[in-house]
Amino acid sequence: QVQLVESGGGLVQAEGSLRLSCAASGRPFSGYAVGWFRQAPGKERDFVAAIRRTGGDTTYADSVKGRFTISRDNVENTVYLQMNSLKPEDTAVYYCAADGGYYGTYIYGYRYWGQGTQVTVSS
Repeated sequence: QVQLVESGGGLVQAEGSLRLSCAASGRPFSGYAVGWFRQAPGKERDFVAAIRRTGGDTTYADSVKGRFTISRDNVENTVYLQMNSLKPEDTAVYYCAADGGYYGTYIYGYRYWGQGTQVTVSS
């Protein structure tokens, strides 16, 4: 079992940047693909980005392509989400999720979830 803790959220102005971190403990993180999801008030939780175990493949939601970058450091047991050119519509609680067998955009493919970190983008 792996435990996930997100950090790095906060309040930022439009066009600003934030870097979220997802720190893992309990098992070697290199055995898990990781996804980032977000949930705005009153909306469903949506896929943002995902990265394979080794970091050799990534995928992004169309809404964040070219602005967000997912990366990982398996030595530090951490996955990052660099968010640039932020927009007010990026405001949401951001969650990281991990799974030992699944890699992709499907929310229910990930077994382990963090508690989330709030990102608020002001206009």
